[in-house]
Amino acid sequence: MGREIDLLVNYPRTKRNVDERGQEKTEEDRAVARRFGKEFFDGERRHGYGGFNYMPRFWQPVIPTFQSHWGLTEKSSVLDVGCAKGFMMHDMAELIPGITVKGVDVSAYAIENAIEDMRPHVQVADARELPFEDNSFDVVISINTVHNLDRDDCATALREISRVARKGAYITVDAYRDDNEKDRMFKWNLTAKTIMSVDEWVTFFEEVGYDGDYYWFIP
Repeated sequence: MGREIDLLVNYPRTKRNVDERGQEKTEEDRAVARRFGKEFFDGERRHGYGGFNYMPRFWQPVIPTFQSHWGLTEKSSVLDVGCAKGFMMHDMAELIPGITVKGVDVSAYAIENAIEDMRPHVQVADARELPFEDNSFDVVISINTVHNLDRDDCATALREISRVARKGAYITVDAYRDDNEKDRMFKWNLTAKTIMSVDEWVTFFEEVGYDGDYYWFIP
């Protein structure tokens, strides 16, 4: 099994008013968000991002951490599961010239509106059934994605990630360490269907056979 490691340590952090967001979000808002359509990416803020646009300040500081962790070179191949509009892929291809990057996302809207240079490299696909052969990629990355599935489907997605990863994998998921963080998480959550404590997640990884690295999203 992999290890707990914060490979997003250089991802910019924003200040979040969790209590305010929790009061504003309704189950209807969550239902709209979980369709992962235009409303989620480029609609009203209560339904998701409120405008999902490319900004180099987000992923460019993170790519060198990924590169160092796995020794990525122009000969490496990386799959992004839950790639959205391909922004991370774009920065990886720009900062590691020649690297092979592919991405999948359940959202047809995101794929249709992917950043232009990544459009040939992304496709609509389900994390529970990745359309690739075993060991197809050196590294598989999935940021804040698999927790959007219910528990059984999340297990399937984790096995799929391990199946197509040749050298390593990395995921981040919604989690909490104590009751205060749990309360904040459930107020904050918009799309996740599987949220557990960090200890429960680690046990879950062992049970389902996920052998990659991992870390937590805790608002």
